[in-house]
Amino acid sequence: MRAVVFGGTRTVSAEEVPDARIEEPSDVVVRVTSSAICGTDLHMYDGRTGAEPGMVLGHEALGVVESVGDAVRMVERGDRVVIPTHLYCGVCVNCARGLSAACLRVRSGGFGAAYGYAGMGCYRGAQAELLRVPFADANCVPVPGEPDDVFEDDFAMLPDAFVTGWHATELASVSAGAAVAVFGAGAVGLLSAYSALLKGAEEVYVVDHVPERLDKAAEIGATPVDFHEGDPVEQIRDLRRASGLPPGEEPMTGVDAGIDAVGFQADDRLRPGEENPTQVVGDLARLVNPAGHLGIIGVYAEKDLSPAPRGHTDGRLTVPWATLFAKGVSVRFGRTHDRRYTVLLRDLILAGRAHPGVVVTHHGPVEEAPALYRAFDRRADGVIKAVLRP
Repeated sequence: MRAVVFGGTRTVSAEEVPDARIEEPSDVVVRVTSSAICGTDLHMYDGRTGAEPGMVLGHEALGVVESVGDAVRMVERGDRVVIPTHLYCGVCVNCARGLSAACLRVRSGGFGAAYGYAGMGCYRGAQAELLRVPFADANCVPVPGEPDDVFEDDFAMLPDAFVTGWHATELASVSAGAAVAVFGAGAVGLLSAYSALLKGAEEVYVVDHVPERLDKAAEIGATPVDFHEGDPVEQIRDLRRASGLPPGEEPMTGVDAGIDAVGFQADDRLRPGEENPTQVVGDLARLVNPAGHLGIIGVYAEKDLSPAPRGHTDGRLTVPWATLFAKGVSVRFGRTHDRRYTVLLRDLILAGRAHPGVVVTHHGPVEEAPALYRAFDRRADGVIKAVLRP
């Protein structure tokens, strides 16, 4: 089968690899119809997380079940299914609590696992023609329709981007009427803003500097903020003052909820072209209102193999804890417990209430993966979310 294979820093290729196959009675094999490229894939592509050459990349798959293990009961050959990023057993104590990203059975010596993800288990990635899905009864989410129908791009956002965006709003306790700021307008940041709007947030600001991303933020109904035009914290405060705050709330020019959808590779605003892994957390600490909430879904590497000048190889960062403490801000972060959200968000799509595929900008076969990765990594050619069609 054809698959996207990591060859080393900033090198991927489309190669022939052995076909995925049934290895355990609880497995299925899915023929992939769409597999998206994620910003997390770029961390590996950039050589930051210890991915080994030869690794098949990708963790966002939609497809059709092609073969079924003898122990599988909930899935049949021919079913169209979404495959959540974080695979889980469905029955351990954490899975039983709805903590599917912390499954105790899918990774020896650790917890939680994902497809095509360095340090997250031995599972081959989803940017391939075929994908083996362990514990298939738990890990396959049925969806209606046929490949390449009007829902293809929307469903392709369900394995990761849409559920992670929704999870961000849960971490940040976004509620109806809230003022929300999202830093980072990649697909996850945009879908965080989109999720906040679906939840009834009154004002949603999206901070970035890439024109196409800021245009997309405006398209989904958020207010774009270009940090190249000045301190985004002060820009948002000015916008909030100009919009008119309710009586008695005039001092509350910050936001109720902030979301970090950037992570450790954030740009340093004072030193263009350099990274500052503390930039976004520092800005959000300044911006969030007293008793507000922060949701951190941008990736912070436990071991950064090519750290920025202000970073540390072991992932330690200087965080303004005193500011957050003084304000009484809650801070939550972590991987998405996908199965809390996949059915809910699927049903919002089917009801016509959500169209997360709005963030998809490019499609291509596996052979175009090297060019799409290169453009995505450089924030070039308008690539916000690319979907491979194996």
